[in-house]
Amino acid sequence: MPPHRASTGSLIAGLAVFAAAATWLVRTLPFTPGPTAALCFGAVIAAALLISWGAEAAQFFVSQGLAVAFIALLQVVPEFMVEAVIAWQAGRDGRVDLVFANASGSNRLLTGFGWPLIFFVTDYFHRRKHGRPLDALRLRPEHVVEVVALLAASSWYLVVLWRGKLTLLDSVVLGGAFVLYLWILSRLPAEEEEEKEELLAPPRLLVDLRPTIVRGVVLLSLFGLGGIVMWGVAHPFLESMKEVAIAVGVSQFAFVQWVAPFLTEFPEKVTAIYWSRTVKLAPMALLNMVSSTVNQYTALVAMIPIAFSLSVGVPSAIPMDPLHRTEIFLSFATTLFGVACLTKLYFTRTNALVMLALFVLQFFYKGPIDLPRIGPAHGGFDLPPIESHLLVAWAYVALAVAEVARHGRQLKLGSALRQAMAALR
Repeated sequence: MPPHRASTGSLIAGLAVFAAAATWLVRTLPFTPGPTAALCFGAVIAAALLISWGAEAAQFFVSQGLAVAFIALLQVVPEFMVEAVIAWQAGRDGRVDLVFANASGSNRLLTGFGWPLIFFVTDYFHRRKHGRPLDALRLRPEHVVEVVALLAASSWYLVVLWRGKLTLLDSVVLGGAFVLYLWILSRLPAEEEEEKEELLAPPRLLVDLRPTIVRGVVLLSLFGLGGIVMWGVAHPFLESMKEVAIAVGVSQFAFVQWVAPFLTEFPEKVTAIYWSRTVKLAPMALLNMVSSTVNQYTALVAMIPIAFSLSVGVPSAIPMDPLHRTEIFLSFATTLFGVACLTKLYFTRTNALVMLALFVLQFFYKGPIDLPRIGPAHGGFDLPPIESHLLVAWAYVALAVAEVARHGRQLKLGSALRQAMAALR
């Protein structure tokens, strides 16, 4: 083996050994929160790099969308674990508010923060490479499958909101939608052979492994190790960070809604930054975030009523109060604006700035907002106060409508969908 290939192989092996060793250490030895968080942090980064390289290689043997969706599924393993534990505990103590807090916060983090993160990281490295700003992140026509899947999965939440509860029926619908989504992606073609020349050294080494059975075993081993590491460090990582959060005065609800999802979605952030810095793979990073959101809207939420019902001991629905409805509607509205941005198959600087601004706005004020009086001082009437998050949600909806109206002639959803369906193998 040439020296450079040997060193690349050693890098892959070294990261795998470190990730496995760090996971074993935090699962078996009683470290204090600081060392535990550091070991988990390193293990997640190593695992995220390994599965990212595996995904880059795998797209030459299955469709890029399926490779990214599979990686996104591995990356949300920590989120699945956390949500399953919360749903199980809710069945025992009745704290259903934490179920919706975690689910709504994680979805908004992926879209409201994750998508702008990808754009601005790509823009920074694009300026360094080409000396000019990035105009947009552009998707290929076949990526419309992910966009439509995201719209369909998030739209089911309007049904959930209308019924006012999350039930086993939702598990069946959303679980079936997830299976259908993966099946469609599996029918799309793989990448062209000539694209291999543009890969970085680690994924290129994986692509060139021979014989085919060795390459398959190595790729599956990397994916398997990545999933095990994500599963193994999730609980120690969260527990160590929970102690730190409590020490600095973060409430349990805030921790479950924002801190826990940020930590469990850390693998997606690592992968996004890694792919974004290459510029060429930035669309793949955006797809990773989209697929992770689809996974959470379908498979993750489908699991919640199942875990809750098993905990209670009988098939049970999870009720929603007005706060839950507002938080879930805000998650839907965030996704709706994201889908509206991608109906033209590119994501612009303006889209990223608006999305990030509204995401940040949610943290400045939370509570009722008094609306101005309508009509004269005598004889007019006062509008009832509106919840600030509900106002942000309707702002997302209005901006989604404006985005579609503004780019009406540039929308490529219909033609791209026809191309994608024609490309099914």
